[in-house]
Amino acid sequence: QVHLVESGGGLVQPGGSLRLSCAASGRIFRPNTMGWYRHAPGNERELVASINSGGSTNYAGSVKGRFTISRDNAKNTGYLQMGSLKPDDTAVYYCNLRMYNGDNYWGQGTQVTVSS
Repeated sequence: QVHLVESGGGLVQPGGSLRLSCAASGRIFRPNTMGWYRHAPGNERELVASINSGGSTNYAGSVKGRFTISRDNAKNTGYLQMGSLKPDDTAVYYCNLRMYNGDNYWGQGTQVTVSS
């Protein structure tokens, strides 16, 4: 079993920055891919960014150039640095970890609100 705990969400003004963290514990196998998803009211859950064990990254077009995903494999922790935040970025952000064998885990989510 794998447990994911997100932190770092909160209220920020437009144009501001936040850094989300996702700490993973348990039986973690590599290779794996860590991703950040978000879910805003009235919208479907969408992939924001992902990073695999080798460091290759993928971003949604709406966040490219503003968000940076990273990970520390030694600490089993992933990060999402968010900058130039917009009200449209308001959502619950979820951490996801997908193992090479198909096992898939989700965190509990952290609220990010961008508002003046």
